[in-house]
Amino acid sequence: MKLPVRVEFICRLSLSVLWLSTAATSFWWGRTIGYDVLELQHIQGEFADWCINTGSVIDALIGFWLLTTYRLKWCYSFQLILVISYSILLTIIAPAFWLHPFGPLTKNIPIGALLYLLYKSEAKV
Repeated sequence: MKLPVRVEFICRLSLSVLWLSTAATSFWWGRTIGYDVLELQHIQGEFADWCINTGSVIDALIGFWLLTTYRLKWCYSFQLILVISYSILLTIIAPAFWLHPFGPLTKNIPIGALLYLLYKSEAKV
C-alpha cells in the first residue's frame, strides 16, 4: 500500500512540526513540567537536566529527519519505538496522564497508527 505523494508529505510535515514543537516546548516553555514529572521518580539536578536536554535534542533530530527523504523507514521505526518507550515510561511515572484532558498519552495512539501507515507505505529497504 503506497500513500499518495501529497498525503505522505503532509503526514511527514505534520509529524515534523509535532516533534520540533515538542523539542522546543520541552527545552524552553515546558521545562518546569518536565522537572515535575521527573521529580515523581526522584530524578533531580544535573541528571534531570540531562534527561530533558537529551529528550529535546532527540525530538528535534527526528523533526529534522522527517524533512529529509533519508531512510524514512528507519525514521518511522525509530519514532514508533520512541513513542512506545515514552508511553511506557510515562505510564509508570505519571499514569494520570492517560486521563489528562489534553491527552498527552492518548495522542500517542493515533500517532502510532500514522507511523505504522507511513512505515508500510515506504518502499522496501
